[in-house]
Amino acid sequence: MALLPAHDHLIANGETNRIHSLFSDEEIVEFYPAYGYRDGDTWVIPLKLYVYEYREYLERIILGVFQQFRDFTPDEKNIFRSRIRSFAADSESREIVEFVFDRDPRNEIFTIRDADGKPVRSDLNGIIEEEIRISVERAAELLNAQNPENNWLTFTAVSDEHTGRGKVRLIDPSGISIISDIDDTIKISGMPAGSRIAIRNAFYKKYAAAPGMAKLFSQWKDKPVHYVSGTPKQFYRPLSEFLLSDTIGFPQGTFHLRDVRKNLFSHTTWNDLEDIITAENITYNHKLEQIYKIIHHFPDRKFILIGDTGQYDPEIFREIAGTFPGQIKEIYIRDITNDREHNPQRLEGMTVIPAKTVVKGASEFE
Repeated sequence: MALLPAHDHLIANGETNRIHSLFSDEEIVEFYPAYGYRDGDTWVIPLKLYVYEYREYLERIILGVFQQFRDFTPDEKNIFRSRIRSFAADSESREIVEFVFDRDPRNEIFTIRDADGKPVRSDLNGIIEEEIRISVERAAELLNAQNPENNWLTFTAVSDEHTGRGKVRLIDPSGISIISDIDDTIKISGMPAGSRIAIRNAFYKKYAAAPGMAKLFSQWKDKPVHYVSGTPKQFYRPLSEFLLSDTIGFPQGTFHLRDVRKNLFSHTTWNDLEDIITAENITYNHKLEQIYKIIHHFPDRKFILIGDTGQYDPEIFREIAGTFPGQIKEIYIRDITNDREHNPQRLEGMTVIPAKTVVKGASEFE
């Protein structure tokens, strides 16, 4: 069984990746952490993955373009390059991805296939989104072989020229699950401060955790967590490395981020960034769709929803609670706009987490 590739180890520790150069032919498969749900005697696992190659020379070009907009400090320059890495990547289309579960006694190769049994190829944006099905008995065999914590099974890409590792949590039909937003809920983003500040925090500044939120999550130890956010999927690596680090301490969970296909070389570069970060209507629909899908897959589970007042989380959660009566156990809202004083009806029936008010045009960071 293949071990974690050396370059993945570098990325996981936040170090600059020098292996994927202009001349690298290695294709990365980014498996976004997934969940499995029961359908009779079968585990259904909705998978989403991204196939791409790093292009370091494109990072340098994009950096040069953006240096026309602002003067970077050395720290900001390094952060910016790390944050645009996935935006500068070369999406690989028409790819068939195969993988094996770690320590599988059968060493079975899984291929992602459509309903007709044909292998699914990555689309023009390098994305494959399809489900796989595993019998309850087969899943038990894999769980016995890996003996993972909280039913997190791991797997490794084995198709030609592909490298990447993934994980999936098999979640019992009943119990309590957590669905949480990210920006301004568990990570400070400053959305209400305005697009320029939100863009700066997303691309140029070190991430900062929302005070007290990791401690709140600690009371739900071992419960499944789904991170649902309008954050573009290109931020998955830096976000997950930050949030799930031992220092910050948020629990492992599945990630459901927004698909963004933007050209950072456009002459409307700044508008592109603004749309990437602050597209509220697109974010609203994305969150609603993803949360609906998760709850629909677990009709016998209860859910705790966690968000903030910076965008539309109270409205989204209220709509979800109306669609799934009896399944929403509690709603937590981090109030960053002082709605508890100025608009209390917006938070009616929700557990309010008081927070520092974000002021238009003002950043929490220097």
